[in-house]
Amino acid sequence: MVEWQLRRRGIDDERVLAAMGRVQREVFVPPDVRDAAYADAALPIGGDQTISQPYMVALICEQLAFQGGERVLDVGTGSGYQAAVLAELVAEVHTIERIPELAESARTNLAAAGYGERVHLHRGDGTLGVPEYAPFAGIAVAAAALEAPPALYDQLEPRGRLVVPVGGSSGQWLEVVVRTPEGPAVLRTVPCRFVPLVAEFSAPADG
Repeated sequence: MVEWQLRRRGIDDERVLAAMGRVQREVFVPPDVRDAAYADAALPIGGDQTISQPYMVALICEQLAFQGGERVLDVGTGSGYQAAVLAELVAEVHTIERIPELAESARTNLAAAGYGERVHLHRGDGTLGVPEYAPFAGIAVAAAALEAPPALYDQLEPRGRLVVPVGGSSGQWLEVVVRTPEGPAVLRTVPCRFVPLVAEFSAPADG
């Protein structure tokens, strides 16, 4: 996976490649698709949600440009896989999931993979972030919004990065939004395809 799906397609951050190699992806997929855990594709995990394609997880992590000591927010925990990869790259990971069943499944997955104490899992509306733990050096969003959620941008530290798929049914782009003194600086990267980001009333953080 690391050599054929990531390095040969332009992922060259050695820390990201090493992190992707260390996380056991099969722990984060349902038993009926475990044989395809390392396939070059997104896979269903229930609740009309998916575990992202390995390349897209690596690209998001690379675009966040972490050095190792940061605090990060992962929006849309899903299976917990991206949170686990982030835990290999930074000092403190917070992740938020709106679907209770997925949040509990992710908690189980993270514990089974050895990340139960390294990832702080919250349940609630990901578009609102987790302001009580802000600011974050980076925020990764695993679902597509029509625009970058303002509350997430507000929770970035200066020069922090928000990586979010932006767009609708006609097309999506992975945006990198940097918090600068002049306001948001937006870079567009590659086309992508993610499930929609859904907002709802936020439930209390539970971890």
